[in-house]
Amino acid sequence: MEQIIVDMLNGLGWTNVPSWALMVVSSLNVILIVVLAFVLRKVIKRLLSEVHTRLRARITGIEERKRIDTIDRIFGYVTSVVIGVITVMVVLAELGISIAPFLATAGVVGIAISFGAQSLVKDYFTGFVMLIENQIRQGDFIDVAGKSGTVEEVTLRHVRLRDGEGVVHFVPNSSITTVSNYSREFAYAMVDIGIGYDANLGQTYDVINTVGAQIRQDPAMAHKILENIEILGVTALADSAVTVRLRMKVVALEQWGVRRAILANLKQAFEAAGIDIPFPQRVIRITHKSAEQ
Repeated sequence: MEQIIVDMLNGLGWTNVPSWALMVVSSLNVILIVVLAFVLRKVIKRLLSEVHTRLRARITGIEERKRIDTIDRIFGYVTSVVIGVITVMVVLAELGISIAPFLATAGVVGIAISFGAQSLVKDYFTGFVMLIENQIRQGDFIDVAGKSGTVEEVTLRHVRLRDGEGVVHFVPNSSITTVSNYSREFAYAMVDIGIGYDANLGQTYDVINTVGAQIRQDPAMAHKILENIEILGVTALADSAVTVRLRMKVVALEQWGVRRAILANLKQAFEAAGIDIPFPQRVIRITHKSAEQ
C-alpha cells in the first residue's frame, strides 16, 4: 500500500517524499486495517446471530436449542481469535516488520512447548470432541471430574460449573473422562420410603397412587410430570422398616423438586391413613434367673 502511494506521488511530480509523510501513510494504513478488522468482526457476528436466530426459530426442542447456543458461543470465540491473529500479522507487515522470522521461531518454540503442553492440547481436542458429540451444553446440570453443577460456559479449553452453593468450578476438558448429564429429555424422581412391618402393603400402595394422582393434578406441578407414579415394590427388609421404592417420570431437572413434593405429601397421607413411618428402634429382653439357680 505504501509503495503504491509513493508511485502515485512520483507520478504527480513529488520525487522526494519526506519520511514523515511515509510515517503518516503507514499510520493511516494501520488504522484502516484495524477498522476493517473491527467491521469484519461485526459483520461476521451479525451473520452468526442471524443464523442462530433462524435455527432457533425452526427448532422447537429445548435440547437442540441448547446445543445451538453452545455452538454459537464456540464459533464466536474462534472467529474472534482468527481475525485477531490475521490483523496482527497484516499490521506487522504494514510496519515493515517481516513475519517470516516470527513464524519460524513460533514453529521451533511450538515444538518445544508441545512437550510441556500436552494437557493443553488434550484440553482442546477433548473439547472439540465433546462439542461434536453434543455431550455438554450451556444450561445443563452435569457431574464431571468429581464436581457437579449447572454449566455456565463451555469452551474448547474448559467447562465452567456453578454448584448449588454458588461456587464456580473450572474443569479442564482433559480431566473429563465421564459425563453424567441430568438434563437430557427426562428424569425420574426416585423415592425410597420406609413403612412399619405391621403396615398393609395393599393399603400403602393405594395411598401412594392417590398421592401421585393428587400431585399430577396440582397446577404448580402438572407441567413438570410426564407419567403417573410408578411403584417398583419392596427393595429391602431393614431392621425397623420395610423399604418401598417408587418413582415418577418428570421433565429433566425437575426431579428434585418433584421428589420433595412426593415426600411431603406422602408424610401427610401416611399419617391420615395410620401408616407408620418408623424410626430405628431396638427391643431389649431381660431374662431373670430363678432363685434356685
